[in-house]
Amino acid sequence: MEIVLIRHTTPNIKKGICYGQSDIDVADSFIDEAEKILKKTTDLEYDILYSSPLKRCKKLAQKINSSIITDDRLKELNFGDWELKSWNDIYKEDLNNWMDNFVEIPTKNGESYIDLHKRSTDFINEISKLPYKRVIVVTHAGVIRSFWSYIHNIPLKNSFELKVNYGEILTVTI
Repeated sequence: MEIVLIRHTTPNIKKGICYGQSDIDVADSFIDEAEKILKKTTDLEYDILYSSPLKRCKKLAQKINSSIITDDRLKELNFGDWELKSWNDIYKEDLNNWMDNFVEIPTKNGESYIDLHKRSTDFINEISKLPYKRVIVVTHAGVIRSFWSYIHNIPLKNSFELKVNYGEILTVTI
């Protein structure tokens, strides 16, 4: 099975703000960004389209096809109490502790990267049992990195070496 991973377009939020699972909208550049993605996916044959239920993913998925299935396992990392705060306003000791071991340490009232990885790999393992040849998944950078590390057997702590720009399309085979 081939999985076409598409990261959402630019979100409508100021740089430097933590926004994991906050349901923020897309930026004014959405139409232009979406058109570039559509040019690459219009002729792509696929069996099913999945999306994170967050607006920034769902809006793009609906441009690809109005028939989508949303799945909470495709949401970005839940940053808990850090959501919608400036990274500069997060207590430095908490931030440094998390940065030293973001894979296993959850944010306060949030989740760790391993939590995100467990739910995203659960999604992959579930769909891999289905009779699809190609699946499109519109999701977030954290989930894409998690998929990438799982499929390519890369340690989670190294998954951030994969740069995933807004609107980027990556393909993996399972």
